[in-house]
Amino acid sequence: LESSLLTQPWASVCLGESTFLAKVCFRDTGYILLISDLSSVWYESADAEAVGQRSKELNKRLTVQVSSFLHHLCKLMRPLLAGQPDATTSFSCLRTAGRLSLHMKSELSGLPFYWDFHCCPAPVEMVSRHLIRPLIRMSLALQSQVQKLASLLLQKDAEIEDYRESGATLSRDRLRTEPFQEETFQQHFMVK
Repeated sequence: LESSLLTQPWASVCLGESTFLAKVCFRDTGYILLISDLSSVWYESADAEAVGQRSKELNKRLTVQVSSFLHHLCKLMRPLLAGQPDATTSFSCLRTAGRLSLHMKSELSGLPFYWDFHCCPAPVEMVSRHLIRPLIRMSLALQSQVQKLASLLLQKDAEIEDYRESGATLSRDRLRTEPFQEETFQQHFMVK
């Protein structure tokens, strides 16, 4: 499950007054949830047996196969992760002593449906694999793109200057641009 979680994108989710980044992966055999407020990172991994046990505790009137239960959980989480929470499903969170509990309330076949995600602090290796390394790789890729674009702009400015020196003029004055100042651009970029 955790290797499948690597392919899932992070999503911004609002739970009450708090905003989190979250990613989740559901399979017929269980699920794994990773959630962060960018100060802490929590996770829960639950196999089919744990899901079956918790579903009996929280939803005494429902008897559903665990795989169907997991499919329903996935269906309820999808709109939240897409930034369009379903009005018929409510989520709340509670932070206590390093743990994070997410409470979900909805309906299944006309009956009340409840689920609690019991998240504990994520191990350092998991945080590194899912958050830190991808962010660093993305930052390096973006820095490389900025350098390539700056180089291209400087080449274009040199090409335009060569045309001007050869006597070429613009047919439309509104297309005139100032030469690219890489140092000024870098300073503005760092300020932002």
